Amino acid sequence: MTHDDDFPAIAPGKPLWLITLTDLALLLVGFLVLIQATRNSDGDALAQGIRAGFGSRAPQEEAMPVAAAGMMNFAPGSSMLPAAPDALVAWAHEVTRDPRVLLTVTGSSDGTAQDVDPTSGNGAVLAADRARTVAAVLATRGAVSPGRMVITTDTRPGRSAATVTLAFAGTPSPDARP
Repeated sequence: MTHDDDFPAIAPGKPLWLITLTDLALLLVGFLVLIQATRNSDGDALAQGIRAGFGSRAPQEEAMPVAAAGMMNFAPGSSMLPAAPDALVAWAHEVTRDPRVLLTVTGSSDGTAQDVDPTSGNGAVLAADRARTVAAVLATRGAVSPGRMVITTDTRPGRSAATVTLAFAGTPSPDARP
């Protein structure tokens, strides 16, 4: 049997919510001091320093895709173009008049056992071959210089295709109209 006298008295202190509120207020003050102290510094240098402090790399800037076209319905296991690429070449030539435009050519396979590279038996190799075929046609026909194209593959099961995605990579020139 216990008595109330057996337990020690609770030491007087502050309520827990007050300590949490104090921590939050100190974090806010610290953030505001950081903002005030860095307002006249170089933002890129500051970001690089923070990344270095946390052991991180600079993020890769990715262009924002805004339009797409492509060659669809490749024959299973083939990287031969399924149709004349005239419309795709004309589209690529037109959209790359702006020097900020970058094209990404993404090859894919449908994920079936028949839609693989005949030599290696790999769907990713076939997808890369499809992307290279389309990129080569665009370059040889003068629609796009090779330096403005990026070749990628999509290894998820999907379509037997090569998709060309248009994206803006760069800042507008000062004389560009809004």
